[in-house]
Amino acid sequence: MTIDPERTRSKLDDISRSIGRLRRFQTMERTAFLADEDSQDIARSRLLTAIEAALNICYHVTARKLRRVPEEYAQCFVLLGESGLLPADLAERLAAMARFRNRLVHLYWDVDFGQVYDIIARDLGDLQAFSQAAASWL
Repeated sequence: MTIDPERTRSKLDDISRSIGRLRRFQTMERTAFLADEDSQDIARSRLLTAIEAALNICYHVTARKLRRVPEEYAQCFVLLGESGLLPADLAERLAAMARFRNRLVHLYWDVDFGQVYDIIARDLGDLQAFSQAAASWL
């Protein structure tokens, strides 16, 4: 089976829009971010949207190209790394991001916004690299 280009492009657009919105926090001082609940809410929402969109693509690709169903979210990226569709180190970093997604969703009352800030400050490039790889699969 082939990858659905329309579905994939839609999710790539979600990632791109979310990264665009998250970039504004990269210029914000950490202390200002940690003191601003509105910024934290926007950042959490956009980070979650970007991760969810990447996972949606990941599950679609593993089903269509690899004929596999990951047992949990983080494993999805690992499978793409093992298959050579993603560099192994990028796959591992995205797997960690997927595990953080679980915290955002299931422990929303106990989110470490310092960790959210750190992900925005240093890891948005991983989502961009994933997007570039996913676009090449079309």
